[in-house]
Amino acid sequence: MILDAAIAWALPGPPEGSAAAAKARLLLLDSLGCALAGLGHPRVAAFAGAMQGAFPGTVALAGARLAPGAAAAVLAAATCWDEANEGLARAHGRPALPVAPLALVARANGTAPRDALAAFALGYEVAARAGEAWRIRPGMHVDGSWHSLGAAACAARLAGADPARAVRLAACQIPFALYAPIAAGMDGRNSYPGHAVLLGHLAAAAAAAGMDAPATGFEEARRLALGHEVPAAVAPPGAWLLEEAYLKPFAGVRHAHYAAAAALALRGRAGADPRRITLSTYAEALRYAGNRAPRAAIAAQFSLSWAVAAALVQGDLGPAAYTDAALADPRLRALEARVELAEDAALTQAGRRGATLTLDGESATITGIAGDPGQPMTEAEAVAKFTRLAAPALGAAGAARAIAALLADAPAEGLFG
Repeated sequence: MILDAAIAWALPGPPEGSAAAAKARLLLLDSLGCALAGLGHPRVAAFAGAMQGAFPGTVALAGARLAPGAAAAVLAAATCWDEANEGLARAHGRPALPVAPLALVARANGTAPRDALAAFALGYEVAARAGEAWRIRPGMHVDGSWHSLGAAACAARLAGADPARAVRLAACQIPFALYAPIAAGMDGRNSYPGHAVLLGHLAAAAAAAGMDAPATGFEEARRLALGHEVPAAVAPPGAWLLEEAYLKPFAGVRHAHYAAAAALALRGRAGADPRRITLSTYAEALRYAGNRAPRAAIAAQFSLSWAVAAALVQGDLGPAAYTDAALADPRLRALEARVELAEDAALTQAGRRGATLTLDGESATITGIAGDPGQPMTEAEAVAKFTRLAAPALGAAGAARAIAALLADAPAEGLFG
């Protein structure tokens, strides 16, 4: 199988003290912060309660008590609820999305820090390379598809099973998911990574029981599901792709973050109630995040105009931008309706990202934000983001304990509140 070499190489985990190990810790911390913020949404709590009926256990989450696999599945849904979690450009998706919850639940259940970190890193590297190869068709969504291979590798390593065998098993049953819920303003998309978690657990259990599948499954699945006839090419072992991962400074789709940063730059310079608002940005952002007058959180998360309005009103683009209260805010609604969207042809032609926002003649241009290539989010910035997202659930002291647990291997009690 094309991923075998990467699995064998990544199995021990990144060396202690390495840049890869440090980045893996930040990815786990960031994922936990996003999950804790997501758990505060009523729909996520209802999901946890519904999962308890089928998967009761001892992991306390959002008022439910779940088996570890179900807890990780709920955490995965919570992690992407506000669209604030990590990404990897070469994978065209979020490799940590179903993998980090598995490692976090393991830490909370007493797994040694080194083992949990190594399992996470292995799962990330498998998922990152699977994402390179599994290029979806129009109308599909990446979440919950190739992610299941990373979840299988992580779950198998945590369980003492053979990760390569678990990945082979998962590769023969990779699901594909539709973009349709987002287009319809519906949040069923957020269940996709939970499916990847459960499929990963299933594959790991099958591997532990001695079941197996052909090494050709991944390539055959690519051909049948996606029509790819040319063999996949993925990064060879030897480079930790997780070092390339970006952490988001804001919630919502990354295409809208340049607009949000421009709005924050102008917030103190322009009037409190601008009448003319113009946003110019690259074509992909307009195509992917051009939703207007969003009525549901998931539509607002993919809306450039909403990002501008929320940043101007709230002074941030965080989970609070996508609550029912925000969606009903008449001032936010009025500002969003005034935003005029236009293409910046120079950015499009140059293949660059950025945005120029003009409020009643005052302009700000943003061509780089934290997480862009060459501008990685620092540890201090990542910790600040985590604290902002996690403190409402854990309190200041609890957030500090979680930071110590994930960045310095302190005891991992109370990770989920």
